[in-house]
Amino acid sequence: MSPASPQSMPLPAPMPTRHIAVTIDRPFEEVNAFLADPSNWPSWASGLGTLRRQVDGSWVADQAGGRATIAFTPRNEFGVLDHRVTTPEGHVIDVPLRAIPNGRGCEVVLTLFRHPAMDDATWERDQDWVKKDLEKLAASV
Repeated sequence: MSPASPQSMPLPAPMPTRHIAVTIDRPFEEVNAFLADPSNWPSWASGLGTLRRQVDGSWVADQAGGRATIAFTPRNEFGVLDHRVTTPEGHVIDVPLRAIPNGRGCEVVLTLFRHPAMDDATWERDQDWVKKDLEKLAASV
């Protein structure tokens, strides 16, 4: 019997999510350009730590628990700003992030997943943290 391929492995159950949004009264193109440059993220994304570029184009963040690696979606005109964080422990966290045109401004929406091991207090804390970071983003652009 051959080992199971990733396509034949059962997928885990969907995780609970929260879509956390902020309205920014700045043009979509300006906000999208700001977010597409990872060097701007430390000004508003407090959870990343100290962010710096590696030679291969990936980014690393020095955090209290060690180094995390962050892979950002390439710059695009659609406002897709997803990123993948690999924690110092090796856990991979996908973070969907969108900038969406809204009149003369835009919405920025982050989808937060509740991972199975996350307790209620941590889930609430993470939602509050993301909301505060998005509010700081709105003031930074």
